Amino acid sequence: MASSAASTATTGIGNGRPERGRNSGPDRKRPRVSRIRPVAALSVVLLAAGCGAEDAEQARLCRAVIPALEGGAVIERVETLPAPAPHDVALRYYATDGTGRTIVQDLTCRFAGGTLQAGRLDLVGVDSDRTGELTPVRLHMLRVWLALFDAGRVAAPDQGPANGAPRGAGFTAVYLLQQGVNAIAIGCIYALLAVGFTLVYGIIGRINLAFGELAMIGGFTTFIGATLAGGVPGVPLPLALLAVLGLAMAVAGAHGWATERLVFRPLRGSTSQAALIATIGLAIFLQEYVRLIQGSRDRWLQPVFSERLDLAEAGGFAASISLGQIVVAGLTAVLLTGLHLILTRTGLGRAQRACADDSGMAALLGVDVDRTIGRTFALGGALAAAAGFVVATYFGGVNFFMGHMLGFKALAAAIVGGIGSVGGAILGGLLIGLFETLWSGYLAIAYKDIAVFTVLTVVLIFRPDGLLGRGSSRRV
Repeated sequence: MASSAASTATTGIGNGRPERGRNSGPDRKRPRVSRIRPVAALSVVLLAAGCGAEDAEQARLCRAVIPALEGGAVIERVETLPAPAPHDVALRYYATDGTGRTIVQDLTCRFAGGTLQAGRLDLVGVDSDRTGELTPVRLHMLRVWLALFDAGRVAAPDQGPANGAPRGAGFTAVYLLQQGVNAIAIGCIYALLAVGFTLVYGIIGRINLAFGELAMIGGFTTFIGATLAGGVPGVPLPLALLAVLGLAMAVAGAHGWATERLVFRPLRGSTSQAALIATIGLAIFLQEYVRLIQGSRDRWLQPVFSERLDLAEAGGFAASISLGQIVVAGLTAVLLTGLHLILTRTGLGRAQRACADDSGMAALLGVDVDRTIGRTFALGGALAAAAGFVVATYFGGVNFFMGHMLGFKALAAAIVGGIGSVGGAILGGLLIGLFETLWSGYLAIAYKDIAVFTVLTVVLIFRPDGLLGRGSSRRV
């Protein structure tokens, strides 16, 4: 992702010039190969993440059952066995009791659902070859024990005390590393949305305040698609996620195109702030439109790719990164690399840059300005949908009002980075995500949003064009 940001930071959508002859002659079909590369890379990322990881949380919960059943026994080794039925996890563990006797037991945990299903982490049965099936009362007490275990009030058998461990000199560095890792997902969300803002502003010089609602639509489409995919048995997780992501990007892209066609195009020649005001009404319309169709309650998905990998440990604190964070970073890098290839190596990208520089002259030279702007809105909507996809699959919850604050923070990120610069939007999104995470980790989380917009105010005062932006006479 850093290479993508660096390569796009110097061009921006409105700063480059059409490159003559790039698609002329025998090499004119090469861009088609470039367009395929991001899709192939995305497939590799999701396939690699999906291999053997889709039941990681179920396996973790089943392993947590062992110390509850064995009491003070020391767990020596745990092996995974073939599952006897769908949604089951089978383990064999070796333990040593207080008398030194070795215990070898087979354990089967049954869950209410599989990947992308609502009951994925609902433990509905435990069967041991020594004690047999747990009774409903013992199963209920086991669920209570697991809740305490997850809350950190019960220590894992091989980890010592859950709290109160001494903090060495390296604790501060490891804790800071963990906050940086935690910033990955939220920074990627803001970066994707900020790039969408930049694409639209770069080509028409206007801000679409309803852009966060396109992310909300992408999130709800992800929820609906994942629910449908979860009901189809035998669908591999990577394939299901790719299909859901494609559906979300297509739906939000269509909404983005319709936004340009029905709202911005009739007001394009206006010299007033009518277009900006219209986007406020559009945001309210999209919120109510989704609320009436899907209802006002939150919709939840079981997070996927939640297996964690340890990075460093000091002072009783271990910094780790989840497989989901790796997938989010990979997905964002692939999408932004694909955007860079579109902007620099395709006819659409050259037309976008021409329209951004001078739409009147571009029209005289044969560029279909209306179609180019419409496709730019669709492309921005697709990136917003990818942000909504990350919110739904990583954080797990969506609601009809989620796009409001997401959109304003992404706009702040675009302005901080330099609105009109794709590289600046990426940088601004990552910086805002990191700042917000560090504030939440070290200071009062209640003032997090105030702090973000205070940073925006300071940047506007001392550097109105943003970190990577250039002076512009365009009005908002």
